[in-house]
Amino acid sequence: MKLLNECVLTDKCSYLKDKEQTAHYKILSECSTKYCTTLIQRGWRRFGKMFFRPICADCHECQSIKIDVINYNFSKSERRIIKKNTHMRSIIQTPTVSHEHIDLFNKYHDYMHESKNWDNNQTDIKNYYTSFVAGHDNFGYEILYYDRNKLIGVDLIDIMEDGISSIYFYYDPEYRHLSLGKYSLLRQINLAKVLKKPWIYLGYYVKECPSLSYKDQFSPYMILQNRPTDLEEDIWN
Repeated sequence: MKLLNECVLTDKCSYLKDKEQTAHYKILSECSTKYCTTLIQRGWRRFGKMFFRPICADCHECQSIKIDVINYNFSKSERRIIKKNTHMRSIIQTPTVSHEHIDLFNKYHDYMHESKNWDNNQTDIKNYYTSFVAGHDNFGYEILYYDRNKLIGVDLIDIMEDGISSIYFYYDPEYRHLSLGKYSLLRQINLAKVLKKPWIYLGYYVKECPSLSYKDQFSPYMILQNRPTDLEEDIWN
């Protein structure tokens, strides 16, 4: 592990309107699978070489959540989602960037801006590389989903010592009838079962944030208690 920079910043909250967020950041030029696991177990998230964790003094709405893979059973509706996507082809590999990635990413964010009033976060190859390709080291992967030869979904994940960290998923909104968001997560759960990894780390559950409140639908799950340091035990209930 090589730490390039570490800081605490306060800015507009990413999840709740009219709130500020204070977050702890670490920028790592190199990171082992073991140390990535240590951080994710303690509530950190990774984008590129940057790890961050909210540390707001008076707010605890961001709760780290993980799915219990061993005891997870697919429901009838989830099995239907898996069945209606059997025509899709998928590839898992280390993260890459292409004009195809960029076009799909921007198309997805155009749709989410119009349908859910998200900020319209357009990207280019340089910014995409910084956020999703850099820093993958020995644990970062992308799962590419294709309808025939057309890229329709990209799932960014970290495969760690004890589980999979779900980083980001985006898809072609023309295929939203296939429930691709749920499908990608169900595929992660299945992959974790095959790899005998007991957890899917879903990042933050925020009850009042529509983009994050869906996460408690995937049960059984556990919630991280407090904000343990690297040297403290992580306790999940």
